Amino acid sequence: MKGTMLDPSRPPESRLRKDKSPIPIAHRTLPVLSVWLRDLVISLAISAFIIIFLYQPVKVEGTSMMPSLDDQERIFVNKYVYRLEPIQRGDIVVFRYPRDPSKSFIKRVIGLAGDRIRIDSGEVFLNGEALEEDYVPGAYADQRSYPETVVPPNSYFVLGDHRTMSNDSRDFGPVNVGYIYGKAVFGYWPMDKMGRVR
Repeated sequence: MKGTMLDPSRPPESRLRKDKSPIPIAHRTLPVLSVWLRDLVISLAISAFIIIFLYQPVKVEGTSMMPSLDDQERIFVNKYVYRLEPIQRGDIVVFRYPRDPSKSFIKRVIGLAGDRIRIDSGEVFLNGEALEEDYVPGAYADQRSYPETVVPPNSYFVLGDHRTMSNDSRDFGPVNVGYIYGKAVFGYWPMDKMGRVR
């Protein structure tokens, strides 16, 4: 069986050159460096695309969504999901504050366009029926009432889970869909709260 024989006395570099002169070190590292830079640029471009168009990391500020979301908790917001599916009751959405669009709020969707919402001594009624809210612990409930209102077209009635600490649709009314820009989907910090946002 015939094969290629290598002379161990010759340096490896010279085996690659017809003129038997060693390959300069710079020539050997340049392709490796260019590949590394290419991969880095592609990774950065993909990351930028994901952050700009799909997922945005945000920090929760305030206690209005406890215990679902804690103050200073870090989460990912999906900014693309509502182009594929409608906003649903129970979604935790991020939106520009209607009274000051430079600020962002995060709340839970309680009512959709056309729904009748009424709050009687802290108990929420949706279309005439009491709403079961297992995400609001008794300690976080309040006794506020809100007269029955019909959610306008292209709008959503939102409330914080910590009802005693929340500035929400009871104060500024239903939120127009144009102000909503994402859905809270995944918590990543602190580690003990890592997982899907519910």
